[in-house]
Amino acid sequence: MPSSFVLVYHRSPFDEVIEADGTRQWRDQKSPNGIIPTLRNLFRSHPSGTWIAWRENEDPGAEDETLTIEEPIAIRLRRIPLRQEQIGSFYHVTSKESIWPILHSFPSFFEVNNADWQTFREVNQRFAEAACNEAAPGASIWIHDYNLWLAPGFIRALRPDVKISFFHHTPFPSSDVFSILPWREEIVESLLCCDAVGFHIPRYAENFARAASSLLPVKKGPKASIADHFMPCGSALAQPDATPWLEHNGHRVKLVATPVGTSPDVIRSIRDSKPVQDLIKEIESNTKRGRTLILSASRVDYTKGNEELLRTFERLLERNEAIHGQVVLVLACVAANTGMKVYEDTQRGIEETVGRINGRFSKIDWVPIRLTTQRIPYEEMVAWFAASDICWITPLRDGLNLVAKEYAAARKGQGGSLVLSEFTGASVVMKGAVLTNPYSHRRMDEAIDLALSLSGEEQRERMASMAASVDQLSVNHWAKEQLEAIQ
Repeated sequence: MPSSFVLVYHRSPFDEVIEADGTRQWRDQKSPNGIIPTLRNLFRSHPSGTWIAWRENEDPGAEDETLTIEEPIAIRLRRIPLRQEQIGSFYHVTSKESIWPILHSFPSFFEVNNADWQTFREVNQRFAEAACNEAAPGASIWIHDYNLWLAPGFIRALRPDVKISFFHHTPFPSSDVFSILPWREEIVESLLCCDAVGFHIPRYAENFARAASSLLPVKKGPKASIADHFMPCGSALAQPDATPWLEHNGHRVKLVATPVGTSPDVIRSIRDSKPVQDLIKEIESNTKRGRTLILSASRVDYTKGNEELLRTFERLLERNEAIHGQVVLVLACVAANTGMKVYEDTQRGIEETVGRINGRFSKIDWVPIRLTTQRIPYEEMVAWFAASDICWITPLRDGLNLVAKEYAAARKGQGGSLVLSEFTGASVVMKGAVLTNPYSHRRMDEAIDLALSLSGEEQRERMASMAASVDQLSVNHWAKEQLEAIQ
């Protein structure tokens, strides 16, 4: 049956597992707060919906696979067969080596020589055709993330009757940086075929409006004030007003800024469960041991600022001998699995920096930094959030950063300090955070010093403000606001 709601995302709603006897099982992802569980829940209210994803298949003549996952949520799934070579070209090379550094404003990492734009276009067209084949007349099609930038244009050409929404899970850079991409006009023209284009924060929406108006003859709507939950000024990504819509070739597209949220009630129910409370006690007795526990959680990526954070911690230990043995930094930095040299070099730099700092300052009963590059189960991660006195999140650039929000959700009703880069999207909604500039040694030093010195009362006041923001801007609020833009 045709679907009134079609969701287009490169990943499947569940992980596919083939058992030893050849039977297929669908298993849930570990984290309850990723985007995928939220998108899955949309199908509870859209029982006739279809999810479009990919699957690896080396047969060049393979056709789309359609099936229905019955439990725990009934979802019709259509999977596009892609060969490993196509996936590598489309996702790991063109998307990650060419587009990713531009989105995050790292033009020096931009690599165009290996990019295969033809394969990128072909994969986007496959996704678009699958979505059109599933969509009922007048259906709503919601497309996710930059690696499907061209899908809206292909869909609009095939199905002028449908409503199209697109959401960026990454930053959108300034127009001059975006214009480095050789395919800039084609990308913008495709996005302007949508009925709504979504971003985490008003600054990203305004960056897109400026890019579009500098590249194409578009009409811009008059600037409108931003929502009250956004910071209008005083930070790198603050934005007092934004363009609400663009018009191109007689077609109007809304620009919608809504930050992705967490599921705070789920986080707190996990925190309060007996297994996680036992983990918290274990952390307090084995790692904290009466010390101040600082947690930083990210992944191995040159955008995440892990080495800058480590060098700041090293300067802290250099200038403040009194805290030796009294503070411990836990760096949970998940290793990349792409085999890309730039990530291998980044991980090597992190490991060498940790080794040097621990070598300089460790005592027989104290190691200042604990590093893990293994993925931590989500329940254990919640325990670390709940046990940590300071959460230190200072990427050089990040579209949003859910870790900051998850920490605030887990610490509701308690103290704790969040040191947050002003180059994260979350910085303009987390108004109790200690904001800092990760490019500045002085600002980073001042931020960690302040976080360590805050009184218990001020910590609780700041945390109450951040927890209230997290509760208001939940992941359900995000999905509702984005989809209402095309109703």
